[in-house]
Amino acid sequence: MAGRNDAHDADRDFRGDFRAEIREFLGTRRARVTPDQVGLPLYGGERRRVTGLRREEVALLAGISNEYYTRLERGNATGVSESVIEGIAKVLQLDEAERAHLLDLLRGAGATRPVRRSPAQQHVRPTVQRVLDSMIGTPAFVLSGRLDILAANHLGRALFSPVYADPARPPNNARFIFLDPHATEFFRDWDHVAGDTVAILHAERGRDPYDRRLSDLIGELSTRSGEFRRRWAAHNVRIHTTGIKLLHHPVVGDLDLPFETFPLGTDTSHSLLTYTPEPGSPSQEALSLLASWSATGNDVERHASPDDAEPAS
Repeated sequence: MAGRNDAHDADRDFRGDFRAEIREFLGTRRARVTPDQVGLPLYGGERRRVTGLRREEVALLAGISNEYYTRLERGNATGVSESVIEGIAKVLQLDEAERAHLLDLLRGAGATRPVRRSPAQQHVRPTVQRVLDSMIGTPAFVLSGRLDILAANHLGRALFSPVYADPARPPNNARFIFLDPHATEFFRDWDHVAGDTVAILHAERGRDPYDRRLSDLIGELSTRSGEFRRRWAAHNVRIHTTGIKLLHHPVVGDLDLPFETFPLGTDTSHSLLTYTPEPGSPSQEALSLLASWSATGNDVERHASPDDAEPAS
């Protein structure tokens, strides 16, 4: 009997986690959409307690009852249809990443028990490392869903030498961004990078909420960084696959590096990240100088090799 009660309590806690996430996510999405953005009239002298949409206004515009939407925002996702989700996503002006995140949360809240994924591998296959090493002149990395650097080529380690300076393994971009004082100098657009980082972690948390390593990282950052806590409370999510990273390297100075990320194999939590400067640009020249610098023995720390990239405890 005790075992059955324990399982019941685990199921209840599991659904409760998702329900809290749904409530906070939809609440923050409502708050950012004003009535005029969705064509609702405001009558003279009307006083609103909220700057965004009310629950009843979302329900009206989505074509569902206020009671139904209220139950949904409280996490009761049983039997919710695709058309209802689409209607709510349209009213709240959710982008692709936000819609996917909402689906993850609703799927979790409607589950009868935790569906635990196999722990993501913390090492990459030797063939993947050889692919990285073959990319001469292009910094390349393999990242986990929680932004661990699981592997890199020689130029990638040289480019991210400030991140590798932390002796914890594997190096973690999120920990560096929020806990290392050098991060605001290394990332010239630190504010933008910090927002993207939290949004990526939020999306990953919705996709796999029972990843212990991810939970531990979020707990550490929430405890040690007020900036991270503030951004986490906004519940922003984002798909971040391309853009330009503005860096200031301690050896070669400023670099403007376009980047692309690609899913790696069947494990969607791992991705390949590459930086490719514009041909003939100052950034390409700086990257070539960095490659020469690192090739003469001025590499990052000896413990930055892939063989040493054991998970941090």
